[in-house]
This record gives sequence, structure tokens and C-alpha cells, in this order.
Amino acid sequence: MKEPSVTKQSVLNIGTLGHIDHGKTSLTRAITGVWTDRHSESIKRNMTIKLGYADAIIKVCRKCNEYTVGDTCAQCGGKPEPFRRISMLDAPGHETLMATAIAGSSVIDAILFVIAANEQCPMQQTKEHLMIINVLGIKNVIIVQTKVDIVGKEAAIAHYKQIKAFVNGSIIENAPIIPLMPNLGINLDVLLGKIVDIPVPERDTTSDPLMFVVRSFDVNKPGSDATKLVGGVIGGAIIRGTIKSDDKIEIRPGFKNEKLKKDVYEPIITVIRRISSGTDQLDEATPGGLIALSTEMDPSFTKADSLVGNAVGLVGKLPPVISSLSMKYHKLARDDLPEQRIVENESLILGVATATALGYVKSAKKDTLEIELKRPLSIPSGMKIAVMRSISHRWRLTGYGQIV
Repeated sequence: MKEPSVTKQSVLNIGTLGHIDHGKTSLTRAITGVWTDRHSESIKRNMTIKLGYADAIIKVCRKCNEYTVGDTCAQCGGKPEPFRRISMLDAPGHETLMATAIAGSSVIDAILFVIAANEQCPMQQTKEHLMIINVLGIKNVIIVQTKVDIVGKEAAIAHYKQIKAFVNGSIIENAPIIPLMPNLGINLDVLLGKIVDIPVPERDTTSDPLMFVVRSFDVNKPGSDATKLVGGVIGGAIIRGTIKSDDKIEIRPGFKNEKLKKDVYEPIITVIRRISSGTDQLDEATPGGLIALSTEMDPSFTKADSLVGNAVGLVGKLPPVISSLSMKYHKLARDDLPEQRIVENESLILGVATATALGYVKSAKKDTLEIELKRPLSIPSGMKIAVMRSISHRWRLTGYGQIV
């Protein structure tokens, strides 16, 4: 049970995937105490639209060997000690918003795959999310069976067998399945114990830093004194390297210059003034949990998540900005979609790092696609890209590509 002392930065990014209304956001709240659907449109439509995230510290009672996120042990009433800090990333499950879930996968170390017992397994988005897990090769997955309290014991057991049959032969066929009642906290300690068992991946802290923006904010309230405005804030996860407070950074491709007739993006050069992990302040941040960078940049650049998908690093050290890309395309075997060959001039939605990008096929020869991007991206070669196609007027996950 030995774990390094708990740091101010999370050591794991854990995402949630699963069909709409299966309890992903409720599960995230049970672990972190935070309702991640804070975006106004998400609240209005009662679904997760943008990626939400929050940190949690898993604690352990050494006397009872019990894991909790609370301040007291449920068994003995003693005070548990901090054991592991994690970041939770809540992704949308609705089919039309799948690209957002795909985009967030590049910063995820492990998955809580949420499947509700009150609906047959698998539902459509449950199947598509398993495809994402297989495509991206995410092996650290815990299946969380929710809503068992509203179906009864026998139905929950029958549903458990449906889940086992569904994941058989997949990359997660041996993943643990935890029945859970998030709102009541029942079995939450078992789930936390399984999360603690997830190994922390080795991190590259010495290469030139690279971070992808997951969210961006203007934290100033409307009507604030212009002389007291705070710079824009960007949130995300570092893929490699180390970022320090007072570092001069570059953000690519940056912002669209509205003064020009053509779509021209200009990189943003700014300085980091503060690094935050939840409510804690850091002197430096490394690959691992999600962080927020408070900067000197004009806060108008960060309004309404406008910098999501941008790359962040030291000045002159980022991957080049590209407006087109070449990739090897791998088609998924799907029995629910017609066989259709990708053709020239077809539009695609691409999940690239944390960006959701629209692209147009300029050339389709065998398994190689040449794609023109609607807006430029800064991404390293070799990165895996999720591909969605419009089939019967709906965007469907059909395969993935790798930049060449």
C-alpha cells in the first residue's frame, strides 16, 4: 500500500466514458465533490457538452485499509490520510458530441467506463466508446455499473452478464466491473481501491514541454475595472517536459486575426504568472494531472474555450503549424454502418489531441488520406487521430488515422 507522498499536482488523469444519462457526471461528483456540468448550455440541455474536470484526493484509513474521499473513515470513524491525487475528466456521451469525447482522450491515462443497469447493454454510444478505448489502446479501464438500485438484484446480475458478453474479446475483457450507487456512496470505497491499483505511467519531464489546451477561461467578471483585469487562463495536461512559473510561452496556432480577409492565425506569446492544480499553487508542473495556467495574455483570447486544441510550450519549441495533413487511415469493423469508401471532397470530423477539427479530403488513395483542415493545428507527427464521417446525416466514428 506504499505510495509516494501526495503532491499538489495529480498523478493520474481519469476520464469517464459511457452512454448519455448513464451517470458519468454524478460519478465524477461522488469522487470529487464537484458537479462538472458548469457550462450554461450543458445545464440548459441537461447533458455534458464540454469537457469538465476536477481534482480529488483519495485517502486511506491505515487501521481499516479503507479508501475514501471523505474526512472520516466509514468503518472506525478515524481520520484517513491522503494517499493519491487524481484529476477527473468528464466527457460527453451524446452521439452528436462524440468528437469532444474523442478529443479529450489524448490527455487520459485511465477510463471509468460507465454503464447503467436500467438499460440493455450495449447502447449505441456504449458501443462507440468501447471502439474509442480499443482504437486508443487504453488498457487501464474500470467498468462502473450504475443505477443498480433501481432495477433490483436479479436484473443487476443479468445486466452484469450482458456487460461481460459485450466486452469479451476487447482490450478490456478482463476489466473489473464495480456495481455502484454514486448518489449514496455505496461501493465507492471499492471503486477508489481499484483506482489506487492503476499504475502511474512513466513521465517524460526533460524534453521540451508540450501541453494541449482542454479549456480556456476569462475569469474577469463583466464590468470589471479595465485597469485591474486578470490575464487569460488556460487549462490542460502536459504531455511531456516541465513548465515553470514565469516561463515565457508560445501558444500555437493562436488566435484568428479578424482584421484580415483570409483566415490567418497568429501565435500568442505570453508569460505564466501562476500555475494552479485545483486550489493549490505550483512553482512548476510536469506531465500528469490537469493544471491551469494564469497568464498575461489578453483575456478576450480565452473567452468561451476559444483556445481549446491549441498547443502550449516554450517559444520556438512547438510542433509546426499545419493547414493540411497526410495520414494512414484504419477503418473500424462496424456491422451497424454501410460499407462506404472515403471520397475526395468529403468532409470529416477529426479528434486531434484536444482539438475537434473539420477537414476536407483532397486525396484518398488506398489507405492514405490527404486532408485540408478548416483551421490550422500544431501537432507532432505520429499522433493518432479519431475519424468521424457523416452517414445518413449523423456523425459516426468510422476509424482512426496516424499522421505520416
